[in-house]
Amino acid sequence: MKKINIRAALGILLLVTFLSMPFIKPIQTYLAIPGHITVFNNDQETINLPEVKHATTAVAQSDRVIEAMDTSKFKTLDQGKSNIVYQVANIPVKKVNVDVLKDYKVIPGGQSVGVNLQTLGVLVVGHHLISTEEGEKSPGENADIQVGDIITKVNDKQIKNMEEITPLVNKAGESNKPLQFTIKRDEKTLEKELTPALDKDEDAYRIGLYIRDSAAGIGTMTFYDPKTKKYGALGHVISDMDTKKPIQINEGSIVKSSIKDIKKGNNGLPGEKQATFSADKEPLGTITKNTPFGVFGEINKKLQDSKWNKPMPIALSDQVELGKAQLLTVVEEEKVEAFDIEIVNSVVQKNPATKGMIIKVTDEELLEKTGGIVQGMSGSPIIQNGKLIGAVTHVFVNDPTSGYGVHIEWMLQESGIDIYDEQKQAS
Repeated sequence: MKKINIRAALGILLLVTFLSMPFIKPIQTYLAIPGHITVFNNDQETINLPEVKHATTAVAQSDRVIEAMDTSKFKTLDQGKSNIVYQVANIPVKKVNVDVLKDYKVIPGGQSVGVNLQTLGVLVVGHHLISTEEGEKSPGENADIQVGDIITKVNDKQIKNMEEITPLVNKAGESNKPLQFTIKRDEKTLEKELTPALDKDEDAYRIGLYIRDSAAGIGTMTFYDPKTKKYGALGHVISDMDTKKPIQINEGSIVKSSIKDIKKGNNGLPGEKQATFSADKEPLGTITKNTPFGVFGEINKKLQDSKWNKPMPIALSDQVELGKAQLLTVVEEEKVEAFDIEIVNSVVQKNPATKGMIIKVTDEELLEKTGGIVQGMSGSPIIQNGKLIGAVTHVFVNDPTSGYGVHIEWMLQESGIDIYDEQKQAS
């Protein structure tokens, strides 16, 4: 019995010790020290080390990669790897690895762009009833073809637009033969059999489906890389207005857009930019990807000039500071302007994720013109301390002065730009 009591006591003691460890000051200090720091070799910029309570810091040594400035700062000399050591009472407690990447610069955008997307196949956006001799019915719904499904083939014929379906429906209706539909539902490919019905009111064969093969809208250019011609815009995925699902694209393009008016945002009702653009205009570039981080492709025409049309360094998520920043956007015609905002919150992200920042518009002029963040402003680049740190993505519906932002490194990654590539090669 005594052995059992001793075991229980030891178990409780160990559990209490384990649970109390995070509250012990030396443990708190150790856990608060980062294990890894990544910075850019940006013209020998001075880097402030993360402050940790109860700890002083010292660079272990100056080498060809970094140079110690004092116990809280260092500057970069060249790309490569180095380390620093955090100390408490001159006793080393943790070594931190430092990666210095080759400086990477892109041209910030801010231009308003029109977005044209051609869907992959034909998207089903609804069902409708057909008046037949047997009563009202929807052959498409009866065949278990659902809203959000993508029709990719009919009778093994690849379908690229809506017009290709009509003659197949007429032929099948006249011969009273079913159609074989190949559809994509999320990640699954399914086969469905559908027999067209004769609409007695219109004397035409129908399948009882509302379908769409394209989408269009406006957004804002975030960045452009003059070396690779790659760009990123919008900062969020484009979803179908009816199905609310991301549009799977076959091809797409961006064109110039001009802002003609702005509907101001109010609590509970987002505002929007009202713009003109023509789908027939010669495109500025292609759209090859539609992802949670925006739309991406390559630029083949010159963008509208602005005072920010020169390469600008980027910042990683752990380099973003709370406080003042600016966003670049268009509120009139095609003129790119800078407006004051505040970074209210920023999450240090080691893996791709959206909604990395919370921002608040503080610029009185922008608040007067738009009420804050409005539809069409998505993708507006965010600038802080002379660096591109991210893009506007979403507005808070109940507070149009505030919204979310995405960190620029994830948009660059989605575009196919690997900011770590040259560091890997050097290693």
